[in-house]
Amino acid sequence: MKRAYRHPSASDRCPVCRGKGIEVHPGQVYAEAALCQCVGDAVCPLCAGTGYVEAPDGRGVRHCTCQSASRRVRLFNEALIPSRHATSTLGSYRHDDEENLPTFGRVMQWTRDYAPKGENRGLVLFGKVGRGKTHLMAAMLQHLALDVGVSVRFVEFSHLLSDLKGSFDRKSGSSDLLEPLVRVRVLGIDELGKGRNTEWEGTVLDELISRRYNAAATVLATTNYPPGRPAGRRTPNLAAPDDPEFRVNLVDRVGDRVYSRLRQMCDFAPLGGRDWREMR
Repeated sequence: MKRAYRHPSASDRCPVCRGKGIEVHPGQVYAEAALCQCVGDAVCPLCAGTGYVEAPDGRGVRHCTCQSASRRVRLFNEALIPSRHATSTLGSYRHDDEENLPTFGRVMQWTRDYAPKGENRGLVLFGKVGRGKTHLMAAMLQHLALDVGVSVRFVEFSHLLSDLKGSFDRKSGSSDLLEPLVRVRVLGIDELGKGRNTEWEGTVLDELISRRYNAAATVLATTNYPPGRPAGRRTPNLAAPDDPEFRVNLVDRVGDRVYSRLRQMCDFAPLGGRDWREMR
């Protein structure tokens, strides 16, 4: 993983930010970031408060790293990560289930390899509920915003559909809601495939994925539905959730076109093991 961002004035002894200079805490709806109090009015030891330091090659000056802290805070707050996942970091993920070690390793490799100025393949985490898929995706988005400094966005698919339905009811259209999801550098879609699987829902997802595909923009996602060939069913048989004969795959939920785009844009990684929610 790329080295974590650290504000030059942050205190290594600070129990809140642990030397990062940026604290993250639960808000009323979304996780919120702010400059830590340990930074306060301290004068930056690198630039002496000027905001500039000498360039590494000795030619001219560049902005000091202290100047990017406020921007990273803004990027995190614009990500709209749910408040529940304020503390969901890569370091706090419980990867003691050996079955999930390979996928956790892929997630860590993905964060190490992410190229801020390049084209990056996405990652779709799939598995049953309670396996930590959303935790890992939220952690990846937090890392990208705070440590890499790129724009990210978290969206729960069924909530997006609800918001879009409201915008149509108000006759305001969908562009105001979809456009930020198209422009952001990395989009994280939680619960992909969730919904009533109507034609309208399919159209919304198709527009979103197709526009990001055409823009070569990165997509992260979580889903309860595995990749695979169509099972020929649009909805799962809830009476037999573990019977392979009744299993519904992701393509059944999102359609051939969207699934094909996702396969071109993303790798798929399974999360299995225990349901951590039942163990709390």
